[in-house]
Amino acid sequence: MKRISITLTAVLALAGLSACTEKPQTGGGVKQDAAPFAGTGSNFTQPGWKAGDKAGWEQHLKARQQYGQNEYTRTQ
Repeated sequence: MKRISITLTAVLALAGLSACTEKPQTGGGVKQDAAPFAGTGSNFTQPGWKAGDKAGWEQHLKARQQYGQNEYTRTQ
């Protein structure tokens, strides 16, 4: 009887510890089939920008870099 309880305890401990292992993180991740300026189909876009407008996309990125992420221009 004591041998069965020890074996059962060991099996339960191994089962509990096996749940703590991390699964391998293999795989591609995000796959981009379309250009970023093609849009996502979401309603959350910048006003004035239309999906597929590459020049507008680049203009908005340039403005965002210059005015939104440049601390020097924000503090003046």
